[in-house]
Amino acid sequence: MQLGEFCIAALGAVLIAFAPTPEGLSLAGQYTLATMFFAGLLWVTGTLPLAVTALTIPVLLTGTGVYDDMDTALVGFADHLIFLFMAGFMLANAVQKYDIDRRIALYTMAKMGSSPRRLIAAIMISTAGLSMWVSNTATTAMMTPIAVGVLSQVLSREEVQSVGESTPESTGSGTVADGGIGTTDDFTNMQIAMLLGTAYAASIGGVGTIIGTPPNAVLVGQLNATLGYEIGFVDWLLIGLPVVFITLPLVWYLLTYVLYPPQISNVDDAQEQAREYLEEEDELDSRGKRVAVIFGATAGLWVLGGLGSFLTPYLPDVWMNTLFGGDGMTIFGLEGHQGLLYYVMVGVMAIPALVLADTMDWDELVDIDWGTLLLFGGGIALAKALADTGTTEWIAKTVFGGLTGTPVILIIAAVVLLVVFLTEMTSNTATTSIIVPILIGLGSVFAATLGLTDFKTAIFLAVSGTIAASFAFALPVATPPNAIVFGSGYIKQSHMLRTGVILNVIMTAVLTGLIWGLFNFVWPHLLW
Repeated sequence: MQLGEFCIAALGAVLIAFAPTPEGLSLAGQYTLATMFFAGLLWVTGTLPLAVTALTIPVLLTGTGVYDDMDTALVGFADHLIFLFMAGFMLANAVQKYDIDRRIALYTMAKMGSSPRRLIAAIMISTAGLSMWVSNTATTAMMTPIAVGVLSQVLSREEVQSVGESTPESTGSGTVADGGIGTTDDFTNMQIAMLLGTAYAASIGGVGTIIGTPPNAVLVGQLNATLGYEIGFVDWLLIGLPVVFITLPLVWYLLTYVLYPPQISNVDDAQEQAREYLEEEDELDSRGKRVAVIFGATAGLWVLGGLGSFLTPYLPDVWMNTLFGGDGMTIFGLEGHQGLLYYVMVGVMAIPALVLADTMDWDELVDIDWGTLLLFGGGIALAKALADTGTTEWIAKTVFGGLTGTPVILIIAAVVLLVVFLTEMTSNTATTSIIVPILIGLGSVFAATLGLTDFKTAIFLAVSGTIAASFAFALPVATPPNAIVFGSGYIKQSHMLRTGVILNVIMTAVLTGLIWGLFNFVWPHLLW
């Protein structure tokens, strides 16, 4: 089957490459379009691992002559965002080694879990908060067994169902044991809401920071590669955090009050279980404390590095240029500097800090998801080629040109709905790698409609689509958190599908309104 899908992708690419060149598209652009079709189809079908497909992109771009040397085609694999994500992965390894993330989650549950809904809220808040800094995949993998352990204290171990099991108390009526909407199994509402809440909170929380989820890094890298525009760490916080703060409580409310309201009154055992888990962790040893300090300092410097404009009146120019970047003289006696507080530099410097603090060995640091980094590189390389050859602009005008003049709110809704639908079919990282270059190309199509320049419209549409990529809730394949929770065996696909379809519809409407509000009142002051 894999060989057949590969042959279809290769045949399609050959047909596109050697068909008559369409009007308005260069021959190099036609070859780039063929490369996009080949990589995109393999990404969508999962015929090859995503990273392996990414490695074919510079080969095809160089082999067809789009770029005259391999070095140019490989530039995307050395993009600064790749090193930021590498640093984020390694920091996360250190946090996980000393169970700092687990302690945070258990502390939140011990403090907040005084009722069923508050217990679910504690799980979701912990998951979302950790997902901003640790990959949402790793966060979900850690939080899922914690959620199951807590459930065993709320429901008793006999009532915590896994796929294929049924409770001894089953009535045969097909309704859940603790009320709420009816289902065709004996899984309690408490269990369904908590596990789905864990997955959904991880996806939503990842929107909050650049390193929270791969689609964010894909967007930032491709904007830099194609438009020369950079979104800083603090810039993204101001974009992502409002989305998290509005959508996370809404999803919790829908899960616990509308879709799966738990009717268990006493969760004291679960709260006590969280306290016991926390006590079992003991106090952080000296190495763990050093990791916490390094992590906190890194996060603090990431934020400080985005506050240069506020400190301008208080610092001499030479220090401003040294710390925050600029073209003038620095304290080193040279002109021009990116700034010691540049967020990629801060992130990378955290790695030697972990080693010097005697907290991590190289073998522990290197155990990260290198495949995702290669996927970033391939996506950036493809986006750059599409922009360099004018292919994205050609696609945008050819496919979407007839929508010129459409109301802004409908444009936003169309982008959100398209991305959510595509993400349900394939991973959100692969989806953004394919769709973001096209959304950037749409800048020239909808600029007049939105009343912005081509440049600003491209940024707006690409950011909107990237945010939407984290809100596909219906299928396990859509996001790693969905896949992990489903793979745990404590939730059925029918639960996720039924809930996800409802949430997808609601969140499409919510995101459309939210993005419209941000577009009118917030982003003009942040993004352009």
